[in-house]
Amino acid sequence: MKIDVKKVKIIVTAPVENIKEIRNAICDEGAVIIGNYTYCTISTKCIGTFKPSDDANPYIGENNKLEFVEEEKLEARCDINIVKKVLKRLREVHPYEEPAIDIIPLIEEDDLL
Repeated sequence: MKIDVKKVKIIVTAPVENIKEIRNAICDEGAVIIGNYTYCTISTKCIGTFKPSDDANPYIGENNKLEFVEEEKLEARCDINIVKKVLKRLREVHPYEEPAIDIIPLIEEDDLL
């Protein structure tokens, strides 16, 4: 079976108050189009944890202190040909110094045996 990755899923977490801006930014760049539908995302409320080091410049919290933050996890499908452009825009609007971004290759149903 030869699988040609044409789409990926981008997953990112951010403070709840920033999700709308991030969603709009990536959708405006052309991500998350499924057929005749745009802005096709899903988000889930979650609790994020992190401990900024001495060299960090945290958006939330204090250096060397474990933080627990109410966040949303945003998931969005993206065409492989525009993923770099979408990620660039996501990083421009994301408030965190180092956002955690997962990029997962997706298999198209037509590629299955």
